[in-house]
Amino acid sequence: MCGIVGYVGTDRSVEVLLGGLRRLEYRGYDSAGIAVIGGDGELRIRKHAGKLQILVDDVERQAMPNGGTGIGHTRWATHGSPTDANAHPHLGDNGKLALIHNGIIENFAELKAELLTAHPDTVFTSETDSEVAAHLVGYAFQETGDVTQALRAVVAKLHGAFTLLVMHQDQPGVVVGARRNSPLVIGLGEGENFLASDVAAFVEHTRRALAIGQDQIVTITSRTVSVIDFDGGSVEPEEFEVTWDVSAAEKGGWSSFMAKEISEEPEAVANTLLGRSTGGEVRLPELAGDDDRLKDINRIVILGCGTASYSGLLGKYAIEKWARIPVEVELSHEFRYRDPVLDARTLVISISQSGETMDTLMAVQHAKKAGVHTISVCNTQGATIARESDAVIYTYAGPEIAVASTKAFVAQVAALYLFGLHLARVRGTLDAGESAALLDELKSVPAKLATVLEQHDRIRQLAHWMADTRAVLFLGRHVGFPVALEGALKLKELAYIHAEGFAAGELKHGPIALIEPGQPVFVIVPSPRGKDSLHPKVVSNIQEIKARGARVLVIAEAGDAAVLPYADEVFTIPLASTMFEPMLAVAPLQIFAMELAAAKGLDVDRPRNLAKSVTVE
Repeated sequence: MCGIVGYVGTDRSVEVLLGGLRRLEYRGYDSAGIAVIGGDGELRIRKHAGKLQILVDDVERQAMPNGGTGIGHTRWATHGSPTDANAHPHLGDNGKLALIHNGIIENFAELKAELLTAHPDTVFTSETDSEVAAHLVGYAFQETGDVTQALRAVVAKLHGAFTLLVMHQDQPGVVVGARRNSPLVIGLGEGENFLASDVAAFVEHTRRALAIGQDQIVTITSRTVSVIDFDGGSVEPEEFEVTWDVSAAEKGGWSSFMAKEISEEPEAVANTLLGRSTGGEVRLPELAGDDDRLKDINRIVILGCGTASYSGLLGKYAIEKWARIPVEVELSHEFRYRDPVLDARTLVISISQSGETMDTLMAVQHAKKAGVHTISVCNTQGATIARESDAVIYTYAGPEIAVASTKAFVAQVAALYLFGLHLARVRGTLDAGESAALLDELKSVPAKLATVLEQHDRIRQLAHWMADTRAVLFLGRHVGFPVALEGALKLKELAYIHAEGFAAGELKHGPIALIEPGQPVFVIVPSPRGKDSLHPKVVSNIQEIKARGARVLVIAEAGDAAVLPYADEVFTIPLASTMFEPMLAVAPLQIFAMELAAAKGLDVDRPRNLAKSVTVE
C-alpha cells in the first residue's frame, strides 16, 4: 500500500524522489521520508508524520544536500502508528544503511528476538516491522560488504509480503530492491535508473520500464540493471513501454483527481473498446489460441474486492445472459479460505485496477495451484496479477490516482462485456446479428456517458443541500443492484456517513424498517421499455418508501414519466438496453458522493484510513 521510489543517476536525487512521492502519495499519506547519499558521501534522512508537504517544506527549509543516490517512501501505516519515528526510511549498520519497505513481515517478532539475542546492543527507535529488516540487512552487510548479497541473505528469512529498497553509505551509486507479493518496477533512463512501486513515480523521466517477478532482487546503478532470483540465479526481466505520459497523472486544473477521473470515464471506456472488434464481432487478441479451452469450460468464478467485485457482478449478468454459462462472483479475501471446488473446466477471472491487490493475487495463485485457467482484468501494465495470470485483458483507462475508484469501474465493466461477447461467439450462443447489435450499443456508451456528466452542476447543488445528511440508502434491481452497492460504497469511502445498498426486492424483507420521514433513498430505476422490464416493480418500491416519508432521489431513463409523481429529484440517463444502463447510472452516484464529501470539507482524493492499492492481507 505504501509508495516507494529509488533513484541512481545525477546529482538531483532530492528533486526526483520528492517528485516521485508526489505521484505516489495516493498509496499512503500517513508519513513520508527520503534518504540521500550526498556529494560528500554522507547518508542523510528526513522523515515526518503527516502529508508529504510537511516533508517537502522541511527539505526546502533546511536545504538538504543533493546527491546521485536516494530512496523515498510515503506510508500507509500497518505496524505502528503514524509518527515521525515510525516513518521510513529506517536505519541499520550504525546509521550507514537506509531501508524502506512496503508490505508486512509476518515473522518480524521472532526475527527481532533472534536479532537481540545475537546483537543485544541493537537499539530500536520505532514500533515497525520494517526496522527489524533494516538492522538485519545492516548486520548482513557487515559480513558481506555488498548490499545485494546482504539483502539476499535477509529476504530468505522473511515471511509475508514485502518490497524492500536498500542503500548503504559505503556503496554509493547503488540501490537494491527485492519483492515478494508486493509491487516493484524498474524505470530505464539515460545515465540514470529508477525503482518504484508504480510507474507513475518515474514516468516524468522515462517511459521505458522492466517488470520484476516474484521473489527477485534488482540492483541498479546509473548505467546498469541486474536482476537475480532469491537463489542467486540470473533473470532477464521483460521490458514494456508506459502508454501514458506524466500529464495523465496530474490534475490539469481540476479540483481533485477524482473529478478529473470521472470526467475521463467516456475516454476510459472508449480506450478499452479500441481495437477489440472487427466486422461486427468482438476479437480479443489477448485470448488468441484460447478458443478450445473456453469452449470446454462449464463454470466461471469472478474474483474482486470492493468496486472490482461490483463490476464483477455486472459481468456475471452479461456473461450468463450472452454465453449461457454459470458465473459466481466471490470476494477475493474469502475465496481461498473456504476450500472452493475447482477443476480443469473452471475459469477464474480476477479484477484489479492496480493488478497488485494482495487478496486477489493470493486467490489467483490458489486457483493456479489447483490447475485452473486464469484471466485477469487489469489497468496497470506489468502488474503482478497480470503477469501471474494465463491471460490479461487490459482496460487502458489511464492512471487512476484518487483512492476511490471511478473510471476504473466503468472500464472494468466494458472489459467484462467484451469478454462476454467474445465467449458468446466462441460458444455459439448468440447469432451474428444479436452480437453485432450488442457491440454497437457498447460502442455508443462513451458518447452517452458524456451526456450524463453534463448534470454535474445539478448533482453538486443537491449534494451541498444534503451536506448534513447522516445516512443514505440505495436501491436497485437486477443490474441496478450492483450500482446501488457501488453508490453506497462511494459515499462511505468519501463522506464517512452510513450508506447501504440493497436489492430492491429485499425491501419488504427487512430494510424497509430503516425508512423514516426525510430518509434519503437513491433508486436506480430500470427502463420501462421491453416486455420483461422490472420497471413496474421498482416503481412499486418507490411508492412504498415514499408512503413512509422517504426523500426519493431517482436515476431514471430520459422520458420516464411514471417516476415523476413519486420522486423528489430525478437525474436522467440516455436510452439504453438493460445491460448497458449501469455504465450510465453509476456516474451520478459517483459525483454525488464526491460533492457531498467536498461540501463537508473532506479530501476526496485521500479518504481517511484508505490507500489506493491494498497490497497487504
